[in-house]
Amino acid sequence: MQRLRDTLRRIHGKGYKAYKDIAGTYRGDGWLLHIDHVQGDPFAAPSRVRLELTGAGAGVEAAWLSTPERRVAASDYAARCVADALRGGVRRTGGHGRSGEVTIDRPGQEALERTAVVIATDRIDVRLAVGLPAAGRSVLGSAAARLLCDELPAAVAGALRGLDRRRMTERLQLADQQAAIRAWLREQDCVAFVADGAVLPRESGAGNRPLRGAEVVPFRAPDELAVRIELPHRQDPLRGMAIRRGVTLIVGGGYHGKSTLLQAIERGVYNHVPGDGREYVITDETAVKIRAEDGRRVECVDISPFIGQLPLGKDTRRFRSEDASGSTSQAAGIVEALEVGARTLLIDEDTSATNFMIRDARMQALVAKDKEPITPFVDKVRQLYADQGVSTILVLGGSGDYFGVADTVLMLDAYRARDVTLEARRIAETMDSGRAAEGGDRFAAPTPRAIDPASFDASRGRREKVDARGRASVRYGEAEIDLSLVAQLVDPSQTRAIAEMMRYAAQRLADGRRTLAGLCELLEAQVAAHGLDAISPHYGKHPGDLARPRRYELAAAINRLRTLRVQE
Repeated sequence: MQRLRDTLRRIHGKGYKAYKDIAGTYRGDGWLLHIDHVQGDPFAAPSRVRLELTGAGAGVEAAWLSTPERRVAASDYAARCVADALRGGVRRTGGHGRSGEVTIDRPGQEALERTAVVIATDRIDVRLAVGLPAAGRSVLGSAAARLLCDELPAAVAGALRGLDRRRMTERLQLADQQAAIRAWLREQDCVAFVADGAVLPRESGAGNRPLRGAEVVPFRAPDELAVRIELPHRQDPLRGMAIRRGVTLIVGGGYHGKSTLLQAIERGVYNHVPGDGREYVITDETAVKIRAEDGRRVECVDISPFIGQLPLGKDTRRFRSEDASGSTSQAAGIVEALEVGARTLLIDEDTSATNFMIRDARMQALVAKDKEPITPFVDKVRQLYADQGVSTILVLGGSGDYFGVADTVLMLDAYRARDVTLEARRIAETMDSGRAAEGGDRFAAPTPRAIDPASFDASRGRREKVDARGRASVRYGEAEIDLSLVAQLVDPSQTRAIAEMMRYAAQRLADGRRTLAGLCELLEAQVAAHGLDAISPHYGKHPGDLARPRRYELAAAINRLRTLRVQE
């Protein structure tokens, strides 16, 4: 560290680019400081710095790494502890631009695999963004020495060496329980579990923290749908509601909690942290939320199960549109999800195209089928399960025509769940809807699509341009990919990872023969084998702000790329 202090003393007062001299590795008391990248300007993106605890000083226990779920939980907890320590242990240096700013990619309510903290058997690697102190565009060497040599190592090393073992154990045991529930779902042919006592509503539409206060009604499973699951680290079985494979309806009046339950289920594809309220809301990892997206691009998707021949002879077996309607975009969303392996669909009537969901008897009488290309979802949802094994959970408030195709009907009444399946079946049997089924009696598997490599190019002039803009947008070459309506993309770091995965796939994997599903599988295998570092352009040097996305959100981004073409 003395070498770093000497260099900072030497460049004090020089132009900001003199900071380039400090790039390298420096040894402290049981830790290494890696300065991987130095920003070129105080107003540019911060420098990339890693602090690595090694050997016995890292304090890594074998139990932290014994399963993939535990590894994620341990890294997640360590990142939160470091973030808290930085907030209280590093003073913001005066100066210009990002001077003295030190940040880590802090996790949210979900425990995601991240690059912010990487734990191995003999080390803990913490990746940070650091704004090197500047006065104007001159080096503040003394301030930088205090920051890099004293405050930052003390805060990070102190946080890691002082990890609360009791809380770490709590995180690991919760991860074990969440894994056990996921295994139970698979074994019992269920798609979701919602525990008694779960707090489903969030504090605001813009936030993801649990709602607190007397108005919160904790979830309780109806007796008819209740199960008890034996879990590790727990004496009593955990009671809650299991949603079985097939077609499940969530019904009820407006503002009674239907969409809130579905939103909790859609986030249940991820594990949640203690105290979130949704720790024991667990969903089939392949579940995908589907909605209408007016105006999105669709590239060569076979939407013929839902949309027949269009006016002017437009082919729906290889449907293309620069500006898809609500119904065609929703049909494309379902087929795209199935193409990459989704086994459960989540749909809310409120965010669906009405003409895609239902065509009642009176409309059938007025508009003949040969004049209506859309086959409503009510006529395909049962076939999806029978022919492709794909389950659906539907929120409905205005259409009872689905009663006749449902396996389970759950009513939300003032946020309390009731099983009304038998009543719904009686209504379906005694009150004929009068409508005729449409659209054939089979649901075929989606047609695989091979990506045209030339359409996957991220070049922008002479440069490759790939970056994420918050959670909802990716700049890819000349194109802007809008992900604002991709509901299960929950963290900006996932969006950054998607951008890097697309770049990686375009450079190394897209060969004109590989399908979209094949590309997603290869990327998942690469990350599983080598971690998210493998898809970063900074491989081995601080890709510290990535979180692992699912293949479904990755595919959603690729499908929304406006330059995308598939092989004919």
